[in-house]
Amino acid sequence: MGASPLLSADWPAPRGVHGLTTLRYGAGVSVAPFERFNLGNRYAADGDDPAAVDANRAALVGVAGLPSAPVWLRQVHGAGVFRAAGSHAASTASTGNGPSSGGAQVEASNEPEADAAVTSVPGTVLAILTADCLPVLLCADDGSEVGAAHAGWRGLAGGVLEATVNAMATSPKRLIAWLGPAAGPQHYEVGTEVRDAFVSRDRWAENAFIATRPGHWNVDLYALARRRLGQAGLAAERIFGGGLCTIADPARFYSHRRDQRTGRMASLVWLQPDS
Repeated sequence: MGASPLLSADWPAPRGVHGLTTLRYGAGVSVAPFERFNLGNRYAADGDDPAAVDANRAALVGVAGLPSAPVWLRQVHGAGVFRAAGSHAASTASTGNGPSSGGAQVEASNEPEADAAVTSVPGTVLAILTADCLPVLLCADDGSEVGAAHAGWRGLAGGVLEATVNAMATSPKRLIAWLGPAAGPQHYEVGTEVRDAFVSRDRWAENAFIATRPGHWNVDLYALARRRLGQAGLAAERIFGGGLCTIADPARFYSHRRDQRTGRMASLVWLQPDS
């Protein structure tokens, strides 16, 4: 039997809460440069064959034992939060204070435009697509609610994590978070624009940037996310993960920074319905 295409979230989630990230191998039908379990990047001009992505998404339900097909988002590097109430028709979206970016991938038109989602409905699977950006999963410690956020540097600077926490009915003190695979601080070099976006609002953010050459820094997205979650009310001891670098591990992870034209992993979280 081959390697599993799934990486379970390493967090003390209560019974009935499930969280995971997909890996690029072990399942799927996409071919190079998207091999194999690509779950996104299908409608971009240089994207994967939509039929292959659709097949991969269909396979994901069985591979991961999902209670339903995931709620996919049209991510725009902003801070909008989608509340999934069991169906798109019965759901609502709230907008955070973050900027949008025209550089986001484009998915199906019926997918809600947002960079985070929350739900208290058992069996509703939330999904975030990434390939260097930071996926953040959240759950209430009593298993009553879950959330997921796409925290690239733009969304992170713009408040997507705070917006997600604020959209949840659970007190921040009772939330547990997991930081999934993302571009790590040893490999993610950025320019002045990125540093200024954080430092201009919070001088502490200087600690998350290490100078590499004039006008460039390596950034620690994990540290910035922990800072933002802490400011939103989460206790430091309730924030887990943050040690898996997508750029450094081509055997398991897609990385846009490393490969440019590539696929997307999905980070999923859901409440298991009663059997």
